[in-house]
Amino acid sequence: MIGLSLGLIFLAFFLRKKSEDTGVEFCYMPNCRVLKALRANPLEFEPGVMELKDTVAVQYLLREGDVVFNRSEPRAEPCGIYLVTGEYDGKYLEVTFENCEEVTRLREYSS
Repeated sequence: MIGLSLGLIFLAFFLRKKSEDTGVEFCYMPNCRVLKALRANPLEFEPGVMELKDTVAVQYLLREGDVVFNRSEPRAEPCGIYLVTGEYDGKYLEVTFENCEEVTRLREYSS
C-alpha cells in the first residue's frame, strides 16, 4: 500500500511537470475537451460584438470557463455552437462561440 501511494504521488508530480514544460494538456472531461477544441483554432470576432479590452476575459473563459451543454448545439451545421460562462474580474460573463473546422468565431458576448 505504501509503494502504491508513493507511485501515485510520483506519477502525479511527473505528469504535472511534463504538462507545464511541454504545454501538453490531458483533457478527459467533456468541459475540458470542448474548451481545448475551441482554443485549437484561431479566434475571430464578429464585428461590433465586444470591445478590445474584453479579449483578455474571453481568453480566460477559454481556459477556465464552464460549457453550458444544455444551451449549446454541438451538432449544428456547418459549425457547432457552444455557450461558455464564467466569472472574470468580478463580472459574470456569457460568451457564445461557433466552432468551425478552421476557425473559432465569437458570436455573442454579454456581461
